[in-house]
Amino acid sequence: MHELTLAEARRVAVRAQLLTADRPDGGVLDVVRHLTVLQLDPTRYVAPSADLVLWSRFGSAYDAGELRDLLDRQVLLDHHQLARPAEDLALHRAEMARWPGPEPWKPHEEALVAWVEANDESRREVLELLRGDGPLPRSEIPDTTRVPWRSTGWNGEKNVKMLLTQLVERGEVARAGRTDGPVPEVLWDLAERVYPDDPVPDVDTARRERDRRRLASLGIARGKAAAVPAEPHGVGEAGEPATVAGVRGTWRVDPAWLDAATGPFAGRAAVLSPLDRLVADRKRMAELFDFDYLLEMYKPAAARRFGYWAMPVLWGADLVGKLDAAADREAGELRVDAVHEDRPWDDACRAAVRREVEDLARWLGLGVVDLGGGLG
Repeated sequence: MHELTLAEARRVAVRAQLLTADRPDGGVLDVVRHLTVLQLDPTRYVAPSADLVLWSRFGSAYDAGELRDLLDRQVLLDHHQLARPAEDLALHRAEMARWPGPEPWKPHEEALVAWVEANDESRREVLELLRGDGPLPRSEIPDTTRVPWRSTGWNGEKNVKMLLTQLVERGEVARAGRTDGPVPEVLWDLAERVYPDDPVPDVDTARRERDRRRLASLGIARGKAAAVPAEPHGVGEAGEPATVAGVRGTWRVDPAWLDAATGPFAGRAAVLSPLDRLVADRKRMAELFDFDYLLEMYKPAAARRFGYWAMPVLWGADLVGKLDAAADREAGELRVDAVHEDRPWDDACRAAVRREVEDLARWLGLGVVDLGGGLG
């Protein structure tokens, strides 16, 4: 059982996420392989989240075209709106093969099976259409379902969308890129033409390997965590057990990062996407970093404390505040509306954050306008 102080645990987490003063010396593919996933959220209030995550690691040397090229060439694949290295899909295909999950099925899983079976003719038509004409956007796939998808939420009457979702879960269909144009659409194709033809391990082996890779990218995490869609926060039995002083319970730590806990540590300032993996697990973020944060883009403006797309600010191994900024591309400006300091920043911290904001503006091709952020 490793015993870590809170400061040591933070250093492990920050170094594992490639956010120290030593910028990554590899390319985008190397970094994504290490991080294991990049969330492909379309919000461009400042920049797409995937690009912000990579800019936070590389700085203004990051070329967003490199990520687009890797996705276009399907070296990285869009799976559940997460960019993953193509070779990692073999670790997910074993679970696809036993869709909707191990038996005995839960009531909602039984309902899914019944709905897909009731629309088996439509399923076969979609696969045949894609085989002949794919990849295709959803708008070019006709709705021939016999039994509609029943939902009181926003998926009501979206039969093709929900059928494609289940065909992805079954390993029959995959995202194959996006159309060009002002409002790009996802392209869908047969999974056999998208996923590499790699050997598929059994479910338990695949899950252990995914846990191992996830912990390697996080440094320290809970073995069990609340369930979330697509990419879990928990790491199972990966790594070795650890305690963190002042925090209840047991953690799992990757021993490869333990030198980061007690050895020399050179931190820096970093401005993060709200969806960055360092802060994506909000419970872990609160426990390890004592950081109060909530993504408020879905709240009414009057109810926001930090801002629509407020970006967490890292200083060394501490999360110290939020930066409320927006990219006004028509005006050619990166506008800083507010800086929220969780504790008073000293001159070194303020100057370092200012340099990061200037670097962000340079990467975006914009000028910086400080309208009250206090970074002047």
